[in-house]
Amino acid sequence: MPYISPEVILEAKQIDLLTYLQACEPSQLVRVSGSTYCTKEHDSLKISNGKWMWWSRGIGGKTALDYLIKVQGYSFLEAVQAILGNATVAYPVMGNVQKEEARAAETPLLLPEKCKSADKVTEYLFGRGIDYEIINYCLRKGFLFESLPYHNAVFVGFDENGQAKYAAYRATNAARIMGDCSGSKKQYSFRISDGNGRDLHLFECAIDLLSYATLMKLDGKDWRSENLVSLSGVYQPKRDIAESKVPVALEVFLEQHPNINRIVLHFDNDTAGRRITEALKTILPDRYEVVDDPPPCGKDVNDFLCSKLHIRQPNHNRERSVER
Repeated sequence: MPYISPEVILEAKQIDLLTYLQACEPSQLVRVSGSTYCTKEHDSLKISNGKWMWWSRGIGGKTALDYLIKVQGYSFLEAVQAILGNATVAYPVMGNVQKEEARAAETPLLLPEKCKSADKVTEYLFGRGIDYEIINYCLRKGFLFESLPYHNAVFVGFDENGQAKYAAYRATNAARIMGDCSGSKKQYSFRISDGNGRDLHLFECAIDLLSYATLMKLDGKDWRSENLVSLSGVYQPKRDIAESKVPVALEVFLEQHPNINRIVLHFDNDTAGRRITEALKTILPDRYEVVDDPPPCGKDVNDFLCSKLHIRQPNHNRERSVER
């Protein structure tokens, strides 16, 4: 069963609706007058003075959590994830984080059966704006494959010896299911790092990484010359930012690549993404130049890519992470 700590629940309950919409769904906000807003979807839903009221339905509340559950029909779990990000939910938690990491270190990576083709994965990723060349590159290198029986996209991470040590799956249909394969070692998360450059580009997930590579290609840049690393949505800073630890995937990569001197953060335009950015800018050693480079618009890098390509996407906030 999924678990959300009481501290995370308390934090989610403190986010008011206006703050949430400004950060995650700014296109939904319509100014009525002064500091009063409504939403594009519901013009009778008014937001003012830290509260909201859906007058046509007689439903109201204060928080974004109330809105997502009462108006959008989210489950409590989905609502917390939408506000603070998927990394706030653990599947499952066995005692504490240290015990869970120790257990994973002792468990071999269990990859799903590989489909002979990758048609559904290619169609799914291309539908989210990812360039065909980049998709095919990942397929050839074994960074990506289509699984059986569900035809999920599986993103694979390798260790320094070329052994698969991490894999994350993501549904290619409307189910929006995603998670880590059993035995995944998060220090070897999905990455493309053929380049010898001094820059490291950091992302929350594989889709954003591939989206950024596509944006580079659209700009006429060599995406393979850069070091692109995803955190696989696993990093949760501590409440006291200064006490946070460097994500294990980032820590291991920096140890293996001492030439890196500049780290560019491409995290989401939501509360969770901004907290991750703040944490890393605070705790990374001074020898690194840390640059905050979020997407110019949209919630994440893929939203921005789709906007640039005029691709209409469903609400990704409804995604949920589960173990299979």
